[in-house]
Amino acid sequence: MKVLITGGTRGIGLACCERFLRENADVVATWSHDEKAYIAASAMLKDVRFVRADVSDEQAVKELIEGMGSLDVLVNNAGICLSGQVQDITLSAWERQMSVNAGGAFLTTKYAVKKMIGKGGAIINVASVWGETGGSCESAYSATKGALIAFTKALAKELAPAGITVNCVSPGAIDTVMNASLSMEEREQLCKDIPMGRFGLPEEVAELIFFLSKQKYITGQDIGINGGWYC
Repeated sequence: MKVLITGGTRGIGLACCERFLRENADVVATWSHDEKAYIAASAMLKDVRFVRADVSDEQAVKELIEGMGSLDVLVNNAGICLSGQVQDITLSAWERQMSVNAGGAFLTTKYAVKKMIGKGGAIINVASVWGETGGSCESAYSATKGALIAFTKALAKELAPAGITVNCVSPGAIDTVMNASLSMEEREQLCKDIPMGRFGLPEEVAELIFFLSKQKYITGQDIGINGGWYC
């Protein structure tokens, strides 16, 4: 099984690399700007081929996927979050988030599908609870993740005749670097709002993603993994 995971050097992406490796998958993972995370991840997971590629760069994506040979599973995990009140968000910040979070998934999917048609495959997009409900002071980020959910549903219908499943997972509060800036007080308040009483683990999201990669009749679904925070 050949797997491509974008944003694979930390958090959910790194956990996905570990999970697929346990199944003896041939894993390729991308990274872009965080060289420190890349060094740590490559030292930890020597069987993963880490490739530096910005998913918003079409030429980089095209060269990466065309050079992979076969491809069975695509996990669109790469994403960025630039928070702020809408009146303070610059157009460039809006466009950058759109180009990575939604545009990156479009580009990787565009070239991955060419590898999957004729034999089937699985595409799993990583959205967010904010793509389902919207997050205050995260309007741009929420919009990108909402776009990713809609992209999933449309693409599932388009690719079903080719035997390619397309699903989406929408994590809630997960214990990753993206949430590391939260203060202890903010974390405690969030945990009070989550029925399960804790943050989720990247490994739990990775397990759901792996499950979806094996399914042949589940497609077009957005599955929340948020401890009951939003049901």
